[in-house]
This record gives sequence, structure tokens and C-alpha cells, in this order.
Amino acid sequence: MHTRECFVSAPGKAILHGEHAVVHGQVALAVSLNLRTYLRLQSTSSCKVCINLPNIDTFLSWEITALQRLLVGCKELGDLKELDANLLNRLREFTGISDGSTDTRSMAVLAFLYIYLSVFAEAESLASITVSVWSELPTGAGLGSSAAYNVCLSAALLSARETISSPLTHQQESARWSKEEMELINRWALMGEKVIHGNPSGVDNAVGTWGGILRYHAGNITPLSRVPVLRILLTNTKVPRSTKVLVLGVKDKINKFPSVMKPVLESVSAVSCTCEHTLTEMATHGPSAEHYNVLEELIDINQHHLNVMGVGHSSLDTLCRVTLARGLHSKLTGAGGGGCGITLLRPEIDASVIQSAIEELKGYGFECWETSIGAPGVQLHSPTAVKQGILKILNSY
Repeated sequence: MHTRECFVSAPGKAILHGEHAVVHGQVALAVSLNLRTYLRLQSTSSCKVCINLPNIDTFLSWEITALQRLLVGCKELGDLKELDANLLNRLREFTGISDGSTDTRSMAVLAFLYIYLSVFAEAESLASITVSVWSELPTGAGLGSSAAYNVCLSAALLSARETISSPLTHQQESARWSKEEMELINRWALMGEKVIHGNPSGVDNAVGTWGGILRYHAGNITPLSRVPVLRILLTNTKVPRSTKVLVLGVKDKINKFPSVMKPVLESVSAVSCTCEHTLTEMATHGPSAEHYNVLEELIDINQHHLNVMGVGHSSLDTLCRVTLARGLHSKLTGAGGGGCGITLLRPEIDASVIQSAIEELKGYGFECWETSIGAPGVQLHSPTAVKQGILKILNSY
């Protein structure tokens, strides 16, 4: 291992259109958020592996020799098709994390150790490293925080193992890997997502890897070649919800009223396709007022569809009411039933209008971020480019 230090980041994700309908074979659009997870990997001579996760107050280390013993008898860890159940069981026993555990701390540790051991399994020896991760993304909010984490882990560990190149030159502040290397990062990140979620769709880690806007349909994920960067207000209502319960509720409603609900799902798919066409036009010819008018109408239509599906919530109604009073258009993003919503911000909107909306929403106990969608995917950074920002934060822990 020749890498002394590397610094990477990956974006979170939101669903622009197609929630729930995508489960039933319709088109959805997933977008990257310009809220990122950052990772610094340092090689050390401590003969230990350390993980620092200050967002969730987790600081752990293990002896290399103890971890090395876990690999005895494990085969084909680089298969990247299915998890190695033998290694996963050993890691659970080693860490004391039970099979039914789903808490954020346990899952983050388990994913890290699984990817680390798998990546370095065929090396002459395990690498002595310290990995520190800090994120702008809240956990458990449906914004792809675990996927951004796994994408960062995969990119950094593959770089440290020298499985992928180091594309950053002395003149660059940030760089991205080749298409083939990105595909490898994405496949490893999916392994981490499987550790955490069991059977993920692969959308979240794909967004974290490629960034921009992705079209998801019947299991096929296609990045849009050209996308505009759009400003949004992201709001977390902080209302807890169960994605599983909400998905089952939509399924029950479809089974009960098939002639009513199937056209709704098809209409949601049409919204996604119309939005995709509009975004492509904006990227090709430049955005216009009419483009924003269309995007706003599509947001309103889709939000009504989601309410028809039964995944709305009074907190999301509040978000839509508060923002619409200021001429802004909002919809839920993700599973619904609370959780998060997005509000499109036109270029000409006055900052005071946005701030007024944020203040009122905070009064309801919501949390808001003014950010953008269409951000770049996973990137390798020069430490000097960010030393006044994230490195300063990481060094404080």
C-alpha cells in the first residue's frame, strides 16, 4: 500500500419523481444532493485499523492480527455478486453485533469491516489505516446517507489497495475516476448497502457514484447524459415512518382498487418521463421560465398522486402550504408518511422569500437546507483544497 492519505466525497440522494410507482414497474428519477459525505483515509504504522464516525459518536480500533484471523477459510470475497455469509457471521460474532441489529452505529461498523477485509483479502497483509468520515446528511431520513458512506468507503479502500488509480494531478482540486473504475466503486458500494439493508435496489449507491440524475425503470439504472443543476429547499419534517408499512399500504390499495390505482401509477410514470424530457431540454438549450413552470406543475401533480396513494402526511401538507404561500412548489421525496420534502427554487427567487419560508418551517420543528440537485458523484479531492473546511472539522475530533 503506497497511498499515504486520500480524501473523497460522495453526494446524498433524493427521489424527484416516481416514488412508490417505481416498485410497480414505473419510471422514477433519482437525483444527487449537494449535501455530501466526506472521508479521509490515512495509512499508519500502528498495526491497527481505526474508524472515526463523529456524526454518530463512534470511535473504534482493532488489531490487524485479530482481523487477519477472520479471513481464514473465506474465498472469493471479490466476487461482488453476493455477500460472503461466512465472513459476515464471523464479523457479527467478532463485533458482538447481533443478526437482528439495525442501529446506525452497528451497521456502519459492519459495512466498513466487511468492505475493508474483502478489498484487502488478497493483499500480502492487511493495511494499517485510520478512516474518518463526516457527513452533511442526516441519518435515517431517506437521503442516501448509508449509500454515500459506502461509496466513500469503497473508493478510498480501493484507492489504498491500488485497485483503482489516483486520477488527481498536482494542479487539480478534485478529480473523478474512469467509467470502468466508477463501475467497480459502485459494485463494492452495493455490497456495503447489502450489509446494511439486505436487499437494496442499487439506486442510492448508483446516485452516490455517478451523481447527476438517474432514470430507474424495471431494475435498469440509466444516468442522464446532460442535466441542469437545480436549486432546492430540502426539508426534513422529522416525522418517523416505516418505508415497509407505507409500501405495503400502497400495494393493498392497488389490490383493492386496481382500476383506480393503476392509472395513477401510469400517470406518475408519465410525470417522470415529462420531467426527464424537460430537464434534457434545459441542459441542451438553457433553462427558461417556461421550463420552470412545467417543473412546478409536475411537482404539484405528483404530490397529489402521492396523496391519492395514501403516503401523504399532515407535516408534508404543512410544507406544501407554507411554501405555496410564497409561490414555491413542494412535494414529498422518498417513502412519504412524514420524512423529507423538496421545494424547487427558481433562479430569480429573492433570498428573503426563502429565508422567510425556512423560519416558518423551523417553527413547526422542521429542519431545512438550501442546496441543489444534480451534483457530481464520488470525487477524489486534494487535501489542500478543503483544509479550511472539512479537514479542519475532522482534525477537531
